[in-house]
Amino acid sequence: MLSCTRSPWPPRLVTVPGLHGSEGAHWQTWLERQFARSLRVEQADWDAPDVARWAKSLRDLLARERGPFVLAAHSFGCLAAAHALQHASYANDVVGVLFVAPASPQKFAFAGPFEARRLGVPSILIGSETDPWMPLAGSRELAQRFGSAFVNLGDAGHINTAAGFGPWPRAKYFIDTLVHCAAPLRFRDEAFEIAQHAFV
Repeated sequence: MLSCTRSPWPPRLVTVPGLHGSEGAHWQTWLERQFARSLRVEQADWDAPDVARWAKSLRDLLARERGPFVLAAHSFGCLAAAHALQHASYANDVVGVLFVAPASPQKFAFAGPFEARRLGVPSILIGSETDPWMPLAGSRELAQRFGSAFVNLGDAGHINTAAGFGPWPRAKYFIDTLVHCAAPLRFRDEAFEIAQHAFV
């Protein structure tokens, strides 16, 4: 019987807030309370979006802490998270990503170059039909480029506190889904390693 002692499971939640950060009533703050040992990436200046700098803050956090991790990003944080994953190999550390109401790369062109490319980890992207920061078609296209499963939340604004998204059980459901799907791969790999060592 396999145990989880060699690699911690379940993964640690890491929230990646967007512009201005996520206040106490935000769904990301609520979500952090639903998982033990959750982490939040911190930025030097929450009011100065910079794709490369914000991505580096996330990479630095992942390098400091022990994984595996599952990410929950919002707005500009989605761009930073995707950028971080595209420019480093976290295949063994990040098991899934939840992108919620991603900001338009075009609207944030001043924050540095961003290229939407396929990610090496499973992901779910949540879009809204009434998001002022990204039209639904843009969210769908971004999901396609990332290789993410796409969910249309309907009339949900920017899926933030102002739009009524404080406690948000569906966010936990999406994170649980990513973790549940990652578990068989993680424990299959662990079983393979154990078997290899047994025959050495």
